[in-house]
Amino acid sequence: MGALDEPLTKLVGDRTAKVLADSLKLRTVGDLLHHYPRRYVERGQLTSLDELEVDEHVTVLARIEKVTLIPFRGRKGDRLEVIVTDGRSRLTLVFFNQGWRQKELRPGAQGLFAGKVGLFNRTRQLASPDYQLLDEDADSGTAEAFAGRLIPVYPASAQLPSWRLEKAVAVALDKHLADVGEPLPAELRAAHDLIPLAEALELVHRPRTQADRERAQSRLRWDEAFVLQVALAQRRAADSALPATARHRRPGGLLDAFDARLPFTLTEGQQSVCAEIFADLASEHPMHRLLQGEVGSGKTLVALRAMLAVVDAGGQAVLLAPTEVLAQQHHRSIVEMMGDLAEGGMLGGSDLGTRVALLTGSMGVPARRQAMLDMACGDAGITIGTHALIEDKVQFQDLGLVVVDEQHRFGVEQRDALRAKGDTPPHLLVMTATPIPRTVAMTVFGDLETSVLDQLPAGRSPIATHVVPSLEKPAFLARTWERLREEVGKGHQAYVVCPRIGDEPEQPPKKRRRAAEEDLEDVGEDAGAGSDERRPPLSVVDTAGMLAKGPLAGLRLEILHGRLAPEAKDDVMTRFAAGAVDILVATTVIEVGVNVPNSTVMVIMDADRFGVSQLHQLRGRVGRGSAAGLCLLVSEMPGGSAARGRLDAVAGTLDGFELSRIDLEQRREGDVLGQAQSGVKSSLKVLSVLDDEEVIATAREEAARLVAADPALAAHPELRTALESLLDEDRADYLEKG
Repeated sequence: MGALDEPLTKLVGDRTAKVLADSLKLRTVGDLLHHYPRRYVERGQLTSLDELEVDEHVTVLARIEKVTLIPFRGRKGDRLEVIVTDGRSRLTLVFFNQGWRQKELRPGAQGLFAGKVGLFNRTRQLASPDYQLLDEDADSGTAEAFAGRLIPVYPASAQLPSWRLEKAVAVALDKHLADVGEPLPAELRAAHDLIPLAEALELVHRPRTQADRERAQSRLRWDEAFVLQVALAQRRAADSALPATARHRRPGGLLDAFDARLPFTLTEGQQSVCAEIFADLASEHPMHRLLQGEVGSGKTLVALRAMLAVVDAGGQAVLLAPTEVLAQQHHRSIVEMMGDLAEGGMLGGSDLGTRVALLTGSMGVPARRQAMLDMACGDAGITIGTHALIEDKVQFQDLGLVVVDEQHRFGVEQRDALRAKGDTPPHLLVMTATPIPRTVAMTVFGDLETSVLDQLPAGRSPIATHVVPSLEKPAFLARTWERLREEVGKGHQAYVVCPRIGDEPEQPPKKRRRAAEEDLEDVGEDAGAGSDERRPPLSVVDTAGMLAKGPLAGLRLEILHGRLAPEAKDDVMTRFAAGAVDILVATTVIEVGVNVPNSTVMVIMDADRFGVSQLHQLRGRVGRGSAAGLCLLVSEMPGGSAARGRLDAVAGTLDGFELSRIDLEQRREGDVLGQAQSGVKSSLKVLSVLDDEEVIATAREEAARLVAADPALAAHPELRTALESLLDEDRADYLEKG
């Protein structure tokens, strides 16, 4: 075991090591050395307080403005209230029964204050924060420690504030800096003017100037980009060696018959993307392609043409959908588009046709058995289903293509389990309308072949989006319901979306898992959980009842959510599509794939509780016909908050790719080699996939050359060690599965 792999107990003691492991996942000397400051402040430079987020652990440098000791009424004890400022905004510090601190927390003093941002009476505060004063009267050792250099502010926790982390890092640097290896080849460092890694670690933790910090971070960006690109280059090399059955397009077959019946012409984008996919399918190595397309750009049609081409070549194709509602919608629309071509071997079916099977978890036993039989014997050239397709007993005669709709809804293990059902690895096509952060990251890193559909078919109408601040302007919410009535009066229909079902019963664990799989109702990350003033999310059941008795009384309202019986879901959607329902109050089960051209308005309640990508997906359900679409984002969050900023961004653009960048900026990349899909567990500490695309692209070229010359990295032992550190067992498995 190398010195950097030593447990932190030897360096900082058992107690501090336990806190580091439990709160920050830092377990070794190397972990600590690579725990970089999130930002730096200069002595005398105050932290901007108006950017602090509720529930965030922060360390701020601020000046004490006012100190007040407030006795409790009618009982013993007191509250010490300290107001700190950056000159523009203020933050309240609260200490309970600690009046003695009044002697040292004096107005005018500067200090570092660390704690978790909370809300009380709509005012941000830190309760019982840890602090370190830096005022002119502080002891000489403190003044000397902070004078004349940048102060690092580390990602910290309630148990371990930033300055204590700094002291632990200092011990690690003093004792182990000489043990730091050099993973980057010397010629690469020389070509890109990069300092040694040991020097970079010294300067990133102890910079005296901004230039020191920039030199260190430049080197560390390259470490992250290059080591990761080596991992991806090795994976690409392994993928290129895998065998797959080539699926050549057959003239005069099912695909040509389908194309001849289309009542419209494919867009140039659809034709170009189909050509790319057909070329991949004809390869003897498995396709691994991401199809990115705006909401309504015709991704499903492109996927269907790919599936028909595979059926023509003698194989089978499967479309994996995240919810039963979407699976049923896909099945219904594909069967309608294909007509008698979807009735192969059946009375009245076309001689060129095939069967289109549907398989979901709650289908009746006879229907489920027949679908599985059609798949196993090859009669079903196309199968559409949910997670039920992944079960062990589901078999195919010759699975040639797996299409995954809304790929971020599925774990890699699920996709891998489905791909394993082919005798040879089937081709894989994953689709998304708005890439989630991890997808954007992997795309920028060049690990996926990517096709883009950025044209909308003719006849699609624009969607206007507006934020409705329901607390600030209650009249706007009243006008929202009037607007729905007006659209219904014109013969149109509308959606009202809520983040919660309502009246959730207590369920056994197995049923809870299944409800989660079939419903997949994700609440946005920035929902303000933990805030003492946030009410529970609005529910479908309660909202539908309120609307039916109040502003929308007399209209035909129905509800739709993931816990309805499959027959009930299908019945509601069928009647809504037929125009027999005016208002559909639903959860996010209608987020993707639902196509009702007569729907013109969507109202999203508690819109701040959804992510950017979800909001964009949801509003894509309106404006699908000739009439213009309208999306109203209802929120109680105040103007200037991060949540409102996110809603304003959605309202400001219809460009899903721009929104994906906004999403990435706010949530970060996620663990690009692991299963985390939010920035909390990002494996990227210095590198940004948005800001450092040039570094990433250059690192990819350098990594490809190195892996081509030395696939096993035999001549680069330090790089191999860095790669092993990056790829722990879980990430290695994840990378292998694709």
